[in-house]
Amino acid sequence: MIAVDTNILVYAHRQDSPWHSAASARLSELVDGGDRWAVAWPCVHEFIAIVTHPRIYNPPTPLPVALECVEAWSASPSLHLLSESEGYWDKLRKLATAARSAGPIIHDLRIAALCLHHGVRMLWSADRDFSRVTGLRVVNPLI
Repeated sequence: MIAVDTNILVYAHRQDSPWHSAASARLSELVDGGDRWAVAWPCVHEFIAIVTHPRIYNPPTPLPVALECVEAWSASPSLHLLSESEGYWDKLRKLATAARSAGPIIHDLRIAALCLHHGVRMLWSADRDFSRVTGLRVVNPLI
């Protein structure tokens, strides 16, 4: 199963992104395909926060449009939304300890821990911060 990080979701959504075409095409492959794919709930939250933020985008995406976008992805029968459940904490603790991490990187480790907790072995992301994570293959689908 492939999981998708926030940055790919943002690029696929925002037509003003230089990576929009590539990200949109790759995400469409997952949404329209029959293979299971995943998004961690924290990525959904972060997507909404980023695309609707007026200091990041001018103009920002209106909240109803951002919510509609998430609902469209959620309509994909092959989407699995990743959330915390029993055993998740152990994964996060081990990743943080192994990576000797603190501060903002913990957010990325949370995504990685959710992926590993749910059996995801590949994460699509343009973020290099995941390089500290072992056991999760991170691929930039835009290059």
